[in-house]
Amino acid sequence: MATSSSSLSSSSKGWASNLSTIAARIYFFLIILQIPLFRVPCRSGMCTTPLHVTSSQLIASEIFPVAVMKTLLYPGAVANGLVKNFAVPSWNNLLDIYNLTSVKEASAVTDLQRLEVLAGSYFSVAGALVGILRPGRMSMFGTLLVIWGLVKEGILGKPVNTDPTQAVYVYPTMLIAVICAFSSVKYDVKKVVRSAPARPVAKPLQSSSKSKLK
Repeated sequence: MATSSSSLSSSSKGWASNLSTIAARIYFFLIILQIPLFRVPCRSGMCTTPLHVTSSQLIASEIFPVAVMKTLLYPGAVANGLVKNFAVPSWNNLLDIYNLTSVKEASAVTDLQRLEVLAGSYFSVAGALVGILRPGRMSMFGTLLVIWGLVKEGILGKPVNTDPTQAVYVYPTMLIAVICAFSSVKYDVKKVVRSAPARPVAKPLQSSSKSKLK
């Protein structure tokens, strides 16, 4: 019985580990290949991926060199170019493709009004990169922040948007991202409840000496 229970425990651990690893890899490809997950106004116009939102903010604030952001954007640009017109985009024209050449002059009000989407995009990109080496909760936290920001604007109307061309939209691929983000978290599969050792029953003390009647 002990051998069978240990084998079941090891197989459940292996299954959970494989599930989180596969989910983290799928989430990584969703982010790095820039599969459209949503549509929201940003500094560069309309952003459809967390990486696009993150890039527009980081390039505008000059926190990272432009070459680093172009390195992150290039795989998705190649994938989109091959799918749409069977052409590989040029490295030099990468900022023009994503309309990132003038983000430094763009107003920061657009990003400040959508802090949840901006912060969630940061966590989503970082979680996707870190999750390749070690899956964790960063992707799930970032995805939840993005969803809350989209729900707040789409349903609650904050901030108020009167332009229908800049309306918030959520693509069906967001559901895949949510499933992968939650599945990438490693859960402890050990038994929470264990059988407690039996406690000895206390016995009443008996007198060691007995009175003798003479």
